[in-house]
Amino acid sequence: MSRPRWLLPARPDILGLLRHQLALTAQGMDAFAAWAAAGGDAQAAATVHAVEHEADVTKGELRSALLAAFVTPLDPEDVFTLSRGIDWILNHAKDTIAESEVMACPPDGATAAMAARLAEAVHHIDDAVERIAERSGDAAACADAAVKAERRLEKAYRAAMGALTEVADVRAVMGRQELYRRCSRMGESVVDVAERLIYAVLKEN
Repeated sequence: MSRPRWLLPARPDILGLLRHQLALTAQGMDAFAAWAAAGGDAQAAATVHAVEHEADVTKGELRSALLAAFVTPLDPEDVFTLSRGIDWILNHAKDTIAESEVMACPPDGATAAMAARLAEAVHHIDDAVERIAERSGDAAACADAAVKAERRLEKAYRAAMGALTEVADVRAVMGRQELYRRCSRMGESVVDVAERLIYAVLKEN
């Protein structure tokens, strides 16, 4: 006689949902990098907005799955924190585009360089979660690679902020500073996610 369904432990695909959120985030950050590289491409900006909405839906599904699950592949707190951090990255990207439009300050080469490092870092995080899900390879090494990409972002950030001292247009300086700082804050979110991943991996070993 089979057990009643309500007695069976729920096993939703927690890592599958997290990976889906990450895949959407990586797609959004690639679009963000394309937006910055093109000096404010409208189609790329629209992609960021659309993907951010899809990622929010997936984040909600993941939280519901965590509530239903009796057993999870990672500590539920770690999964929740990772999902929230990943969400913040894409939200910041969307907000950076909106800020650029409001200030009439299109992204420049420095913004494009930082956006490229952000997209690279998110792909490294995606690789880390893939390795955790498939139990293959060193997930911590991928997370470390994401942190290294963020360090290159910070180097670009400092150089860009230094270069602004040579710009006479105060309005342009203020606009650039805001875009640069937003990219830097996204980098901080990347590091938070990467370090949480490393912690989650260590805890499971």
